Amino acid sequence: MSYSRYIKWGLWLTLFIFIVIAAVLYSLSRGEIDIPLSKIAGILLNGKGSIEYTVLSEIRLPRMILGLSVGGALSLAGVILQGIYRNPLVEPYTLGISGGAALGVAFAIVAGLSYTIGSIMLPAAGFIGALATVVSVYILSVRKGKIHTQNMLLIGVMVSFIASSAMMFIMATTTNENLHNIVFWVMGSLDEANGNLIRIAAIISLCGLFVTYLFIHTLNALRLGEDKARHLGINTDISIKLLFIIASLLTGMCVSVAGVIGFVGLIIPQFIRIIVGSDFRILIISSFLTGGGFIVFCDTLARTIIAPNELPIGVITGVIGGISFIFILINLGRKSRLI
Repeated sequence: MSYSRYIKWGLWLTLFIFIVIAAVLYSLSRGEIDIPLSKIAGILLNGKGSIEYTVLSEIRLPRMILGLSVGGALSLAGVILQGIYRNPLVEPYTLGISGGAALGVAFAIVAGLSYTIGSIMLPAAGFIGALATVVSVYILSVRKGKIHTQNMLLIGVMVSFIASSAMMFIMATTTNENLHNIVFWVMGSLDEANGNLIRIAAIISLCGLFVTYLFIHTLNALRLGEDKARHLGINTDISIKLLFIIASLLTGMCVSVAGVIGFVGLIIPQFIRIIVGSDFRILIISSFLTGGGFIVFCDTLARTIIAPNELPIGVITGVIGGISFIFILINLGRKSRLI
């Protein structure tokens, strides 16, 4: 490979890093209390006790860290799943993971578990629901020890419909207060007060990025199809299982902590693939960085557009993601390098 490609990748990575930094600074400076960029460092270092320090350290910094973690993890999961299925329309929520997590949270809210056990119960219930969905889809998709990826995709869609129907039943039969809590959670939010959950999300996100890089050659080989990947010496059955588990854990973590934030795992990998190409050596890290910056930016919009009220972040990502996806289909069409 010529060095020019590495130089080009380095330039793109530099740009993506600057985008993330810009999103972070915008997030820290904007809100009900606007803080000039020039004063942020001084406030964090020497302003302990002031209202600006409290806002930065207890509200905006945790949200920013969670946004980077969730956005990076969702984009990474999207890259992995699109690589496994060789289908650009697959996203982390296609396999019913979000539906299972939402069903688990809805059950916890209706049963009042968050009041009797504590606020940690909602993320725990979401993760359990997501994990149950993943296990169900996996078991139903395995035949004679082999995963049938197309069957898995269809089963995941059907499981998602079943979970959505169960959700509608719960929402139709519960109280207005529970209904409001369920709807707001399902639409996504980074308003998480538990610092331990934020740290866990950041660790899982970074570990997922590191582990995924161990499968770079596998993902690149799968672009040629499973049969050709086997001829290249790749154990596709084990690799697909492990990659599926990684993507599922990342998605389950995101949904359980931040709710359902749509379009990130679909749009970000598509845009990045069009820009930098389909080589997973650059695609993975670029999608991770851009996804994190995108979520941080959308969260800032969500809490400032109608301040002092806050929009669910899923509203912002849905609008931007939907418009962006239409733009891709209309203007790029078959010319875009989707896979």
